[in-house]
Formats: sequence, structure tokens, C-alpha cells
Amino acid sequence: MQEEFDIIVIGSGLGGLECGVMLSREGMGVCIVEQAAVPGGCLQSFRRRGHSIDTGMHYVGSMQQGGIMRRYFDYFGIGDSLEIRPLDEAFDIVSPGGAGEFAYMHGYDEFRRHLTSLFPREAAGIARYCDKIREIGDSIGVEVHRSGRLSSGGVKYLGASAAEFIGECVADPLLRSVLAGTNPLYGGVRERSPLYHHAMINHSNIEGACRFAGGTQHIADALAARIREHGGTILTGCRASALHTEGRRITGVELADGRILRAKSVISAIHPAATFGLIGPTPVLRRAFRDRMAGMPGTYGLFSVYLLLRPQSFPYINRNLYYYAEGGDVWDTLFDTEAMRPKMVLFSAQPPCADPAWSEVVTLMAPIATDIWSAWSGSAPGRRPEAYTALKTAVAEHLTDFVCERLPGLRAAIEQTYAATPLTYRHYTGIPHGAAYGLQKDCRNVMATCIPVRTKFENLLLTGQNLTVHGAIGVTLSAAATCAELLGTEYLAKNRLDGTSHCFSELQAD
Repeated sequence: MQEEFDIIVIGSGLGGLECGVMLSREGMGVCIVEQAAVPGGCLQSFRRRGHSIDTGMHYVGSMQQGGIMRRYFDYFGIGDSLEIRPLDEAFDIVSPGGAGEFAYMHGYDEFRRHLTSLFPREAAGIARYCDKIREIGDSIGVEVHRSGRLSSGGVKYLGASAAEFIGECVADPLLRSVLAGTNPLYGGVRERSPLYHHAMINHSNIEGACRFAGGTQHIADALAARIREHGGTILTGCRASALHTEGRRITGVELADGRILRAKSVISAIHPAATFGLIGPTPVLRRAFRDRMAGMPGTYGLFSVYLLLRPQSFPYINRNLYYYAEGGDVWDTLFDTEAMRPKMVLFSAQPPCADPAWSEVVTLMAPIATDIWSAWSGSAPGRRPEAYTALKTAVAEHLTDFVCERLPGLRAAIEQTYAATPLTYRHYTGIPHGAAYGLQKDCRNVMATCIPVRTKFENLLLTGQNLTVHGAIGVTLSAAATCAELLGTEYLAKNRLDGTSHCFSELQAD
């Protein structure tokens, strides 16, 4: 087997695969090292009773024609191979406990018009909110790429509070709850969550939210296929166990089986703490730096319940439902394990493969603390202790009860139930404690919680959701920023990601 490459990428989640496509497409010899049996990270799907069930990506924004995520996917060469299902015009429904249902509409004109019709006295504030969200979202738009940049400076809003901005725009407490109601998409915390995260993710969805039919594993498989077509190598079932160093350079990636791979540059798409944990004693990494990386707090986890439904028993709902407990605060979302009570649950159905009118698989997700599972962190999937299984079963039942109370007919349609805890997510992603969105960003201390692409080693780069923004859009931006360090920002942005360039047109014809 070839053991020398231009680039070694550690981890094959979305960010690692995207880096692999961009760099292999430019003629670099790329090798991706993945400890799991298949590539994908949170893109992975698993099968139960003939159904493909998604683990981490349930819907994605900016996928309309011309949208920035669609342009990236087209540039990667996978846009036409995916079955993209746009969500309804009212793509998200936020239900603050007992206060009714409020829709997020596709397109800023409709989004603003709908909310203004419900809160006419807040018309000016709603307009201000929309203008700012759009401004931040457009900071990574196509026009920015045409100027040779990946971003036009929206990251300055990492130091602004999402909750405070919403409060400055509108006074109505209910409308504030509605505008903050999708915060579980980015691990929302009232005191910490940056406006940049809130804006990038909501802008992306307002532009064009969609789901992928057939399971998100298809995204990973399509990206992996393109890497191989460009001459790249993907090693699955291979865990990176050490990074060898000489001065300020990485000289080799040692695998758990003893093999050593060498490359001009290494990109780590895994958690920064795990990355630096692969490096032995060296004066390049001081003890204080290692301790800071290891001690940086992560976001909360997610508990997921997967419901397999009887055929033609429950209608397919082509939107996402955000249910909050009565009398609660939309920023206070963690499952209450003492009272065994959910504070919020997100309902999301997978696109059906058979009859499009009827749901087949439904996912229920609730934020939950990661530390309550720490007692079983040393156990392996399928061999967890009885106490873990009992808690997992109880939480799953309470989440299901919570949603069935709000959706008559769902309970009678359930044929089989499966569940995943933060430890399950840790198994798929390798993120410490199974934090759903990696490192917790804090608008009050931006420098301490945002990780740069470049490291103290000349040829070691980082990528992934831990750097700046969570979610598919954030990971993709991170991958582009990482690759720009090797290809050049202007070259990548203007000549490759700009949909009007001749290079992009050639890719479409490949």
C-alpha cells in the first residue's frame, strides 16, 4: 500500500470528506484515515428492519438552486447524485409551550410578512431582525466568492449575543421565543450563543431548507466516490494513534496497527483535544496549551428516538416541529432527568421511500446534558450496563409521550422504537462526551473559544465544526477555509467556488 501522500486527512466526517474532495480535485495525493468501518461521521445511516435511519443530519439549508450549500455540493460533483427534497414553504414550526404554532417561512419576504401578520406592532423590529440575519448570511454568498474571498467579515458577530440581539429587535416576549425557538440547531445557550451562529443557520434555512431521501449516508458515499475518482485513498477501520513530530513539523501519522503514513501536510477533522492528544511530549506544545484544549467545554448532547412506523399509518410531515414544554423558556432546553421531563423536543420525519404521503421513520431529538452518561463512558455499544439501558429506555419513553400528546395518531402508528444517547454520538464522531456540536462557543470570550485553522505546527491544519460554526454550513465553510490555506483563498473562492467561472462550468460537465 502507498504510504506517502501530499495530504493526510484524519477523520471522514463531512468536513474531512469535503477537504478530501477539494484537494484531490486539485491534483493532490490525498489519504483519509477513518477509524470507523464506513466514512461519514454524523452523516452515517444505520439500517433497522429494512429502513435506513439517519444519525445526525436531518435537514440542511441553502440548498435551493443558486444557494451557497447547493453550489458547494455542485462543486464537489455530488449535487446531481443526491435526491433533494425541499421542505414546505412553512419549513419549521415553533410551538412555545401552550402559546400556539408559529411558522418559519422560506424566503425573507414571506418570513417577514407572516410574522408581521401575527405581531403587527413589531413590524419594524421584525424587519430589522431580517435585515441583519440576511446581512450576516450574505457575508459568505456567491458575490463574496467572486471578489476572491470566502467571507466578507460576518465573523465579527461572533462577539455579539444572539439572545440580546433578538431582545433589541422585538419587545414581545412571545415573539422573542419564536425567533429563538430553533436554537437547538446550534446548541443554544442564552448567555453564550453568538449572533453569528444564529444568523448563519437561520439564514441558510430561510433561503432553502431541504431533506435528503434515501439517507444521509448517500452524501458521504458520494463524496468518497469523488475522492477515489480523483485518485485519493480512503482507509476505513484505521485509527490514527499518534502524530510523529520533528521540530515544528508533523513527520508521520501512525496507525493503530503500527503502520506509519507520511505526507507533506496533515489535516485533522477530529476534535482539537483528540488531535493534540495524538502528539507526544514536545516543546512546541506547552502544558498550559494542552490543558486549555482538554478543558474547553463542549455543547450539550442530543438524545434521539427513532420511531419506525407501520405502513400508511401516519401522514408524512414535510416540516420540522419544535415543541416546548408549557411555561418554559426556549433557551432552557435540557431534559430534566430528576423530574424525567422533556423541556423541548424536535420532531423531524425522514422522506419516505415508498408512498410519499405516509411517514416511515420519524426522529425525535431533545437536548440533554452529557455528564449524566459519564459513568458509562468506558462501555461499548451493545455492551452497556443495565443502569444505562434503563435510563435510556426511560428517557425515550418520556420523549415519545411528550410528542404523542401533541400529535394524535402517532402512538398507534409506532411499530418499533430505537434510541441514541450522547455516548452513541461519541461512538460515531469521537467527540469527547458526545457533545452534539463540539466546542461551546461563547460570545463573551471569542478568542478563547474559537480555534484557528493553523496550529503551532507548520504543516498541521484543523477543520470541522469545532473551529467557528456548527452544522453543515459551518463545517463546509471550515473545510473551504482549511483548503484555502493550501490552495490560496482567492484561487479557491474565485476560480472554483464561483458558479460563473469556467472552472465551475467544466466541473458541471465532468
